Amino acid sequence: MSQMSLLFSTESIETNFKSDTPIIIFSGDVNDFVTQIPDNSVALIVTSPPYNLGKAYENRLSIDQYLKIQSQLISQLHRILREDGSICWQVGNFIADGEVYPLDVLYYPIFKELGMKLRNRIVWKFGHGLHASKRFSGRYETILWFTKSDNYIFNLDAVRVPAKYPGKRHFKGPNKGKPSGNPLGKNPSDVWEILVQDWEELVWEIPNVKSNHPEKTIHPCQFPIELVERCVLALTNQDDWVFDPYMGVGSALIAALMHDRRAMGCERETTYVEIARQRIQAYYNGTLRYRPMGKPIYQPTGKEKVSQIPEEWKESSQVFGV
Repeated sequence: MSQMSLLFSTESIETNFKSDTPIIIFSGDVNDFVTQIPDNSVALIVTSPPYNLGKAYENRLSIDQYLKIQSQLISQLHRILREDGSICWQVGNFIADGEVYPLDVLYYPIFKELGMKLRNRIVWKFGHGLHASKRFSGRYETILWFTKSDNYIFNLDAVRVPAKYPGKRHFKGPNKGKPSGNPLGKNPSDVWEILVQDWEELVWEIPNVKSNHPEKTIHPCQFPIELVERCVLALTNQDDWVFDPYMGVGSALIAALMHDRRAMGCERETTYVEIARQRIQAYYNGTLRYRPMGKPIYQPTGKEKVSQIPEEWKESSQVFGV
């Protein structure tokens, strides 16, 4: 698809689901949009909901009010999710008066009451954390992966990583002497650092989208495309619908399109919708700036000025043996 007119249909949602439309984008409130989506039609719902942190695009609410509103939407998301489908709900922490409220823990009962099952609590680790002086800097967020049933899509082979010891063999039993691993690689873990090798280290360490990230836009809490790609590859098949109810600038939609899935998103901020459209067009034109999946995270050599100890600190650093 290279024509934008083909990417954003103005027909009804029901019509789009029955056609070969690759993308549906709705500019408006997700609660107005989700009621139009047919039951049992989406394979993967992946999103990062508003955190109730008082950002420019959020209304600050009490934590109880916030969760009540979110639970109403999640009930609708459960309705549209296929029986073999998954929800990946990515959240950080809510901070009030210096106290941390772990949103993933608070969200868990909402999904559980709907009969959904938590398959993994994935930890996304990144290098740039929140500034803090009275607690440790937070440098991770979590993705709650829930399934609607026990019969769910999980394409393990699509996300395997190279084994550390591929030559390892069974030492007893009927397979004694035979290779004990899988020729396609090993099962990745539930901690993501977003490197090829980090799948085996139980952390997803993906650089968060800060000022020097190639995907950076004006959105203050932007998803890295790479984070969603793993979910798309493992939890959907080609031509499946992937839906982001809080799509922001469209990173989840782009991750779906990159792997021949159909993408659907909703966003109430018209500026972000326009940026999402531009980024999708750039992807189809081959001009999108993004960080490829598996690209190693840059490690300073010590020669860079910013990685060296300032002259003013050297006396203090010697005291601490640096």
